[in-house]
Amino acid sequence: MQFVFKLTLCLALCQIATADNWPRFRGAEGTGHCHEKDVPVKWSANDVKYRVELKGQGQSSPVIWGDHIFLTSSTNQGQTRHVMCLNRANGKVVWEQSVSCGSPQPVHRMNSWATASCATDGELVFAFFGEGGLHCYTVDGKKKWSKELGSFPGNWGNAASPVILGDHVIQNCDASGASYLLAVEKKTGKQVWRTKRADKPRGGWSTPILIDTGKRKELILNGEFGVRSYDPKSGRDYWFCEGFNGRGTPVPAWGHGMIYVINGKPGDVYAVKPDGSGDVTSSRMAWHTARRGGRDLPSPILVGDFLFTVSMGGVAMCYDAKSGKPMWQPQRLKGSYSASPIAANGLIYIQNEAGETSVIKPGKSFQLMTLNSLGDIENEIFRSTLAISDGHIFCRSDTALYCIGK
Repeated sequence: MQFVFKLTLCLALCQIATADNWPRFRGAEGTGHCHEKDVPVKWSANDVKYRVELKGQGQSSPVIWGDHIFLTSSTNQGQTRHVMCLNRANGKVVWEQSVSCGSPQPVHRMNSWATASCATDGELVFAFFGEGGLHCYTVDGKKKWSKELGSFPGNWGNAASPVILGDHVIQNCDASGASYLLAVEKKTGKQVWRTKRADKPRGGWSTPILIDTGKRKELILNGEFGVRSYDPKSGRDYWFCEGFNGRGTPVPAWGHGMIYVINGKPGDVYAVKPDGSGDVTSSRMAWHTARRGGRDLPSPILVGDFLFTVSMGGVAMCYDAKSGKPMWQPQRLKGSYSASPIAANGLIYIQNEAGETSVIKPGKSFQLMTLNSLGDIENEIFRSTLAISDGHIFCRSDTALYCIGK
């Protein structure tokens, strides 16, 4: 049985890791890396292939498979949620499905009722709306199943995106005081396992990533109190490492045999060695470094030997990934930041809330390659993370989708 699980998981990961697809939040591995070579570095409004208005509002990031782009949105103050499939060539709607949510729970002013990104394996598409449930559709728009998940207490809303692992879909269901991690069968929605998160957390709203340590596979999930590792087959806890200052929204980075974590609120950036058991705070935290610059909503990204972070206020930092040593003095980027960075060709792309994208070369000194604009934009805010597919960059504001490239 264990062999079958590993084989299925391996085949699924190989299938999604193709250059032209962006099958989940922050790409195939969930860590923001694009393996394509022909990615634009400099652009302007003249390089916008198309801009299309979207129904309602939302903050989910584009998810792409083949000729299809999958997005979510909401209308009627969250009473109706929408899953949309767009033609990637021109942005026209191919199909749309709607979900009625009755009396929606409140969301934070910086959040939306459609923030979680979809996930797809090329056959099925999954969308998560918190109290609006978890939903599955075929790629041509036919509903397969819906799963009610109950209430999500708190005034913050939801943000964690679904993750496909083999025959299962993993969903982080963080809320204020009633958080859990869930695995369901992707073809039926039937529960496989459900694991209670830490007692009475505010909620972290982070999306899990899967790592392979060489000894085992671990599901890594940030949270309000620190980062935790789970067995992806059973959901049981492997280990926990205490963080420095709560909230836990950013997705950790992975590489060099270490997990790199920032907290959400101001606090040290830190690295953890996996393969532990129980509380590993004192035994497997490799290093931690004081982090200044305000609160963090964007996730960190690892490129080569360099760990890059940017705060919500635009303070960028780069650390040596093996030691935690700062590479340069904090640098102020233009604007405010909610989206997470992505990387291509050794460069880091990070978009601010005004739709301007900084392209940065990580290294021992700060190098801003370009600052790219989409033109004069009014009444739009960009909190979604960029997606790259087939040489094009896709970005989403709260009300529109843009395609950049030739």
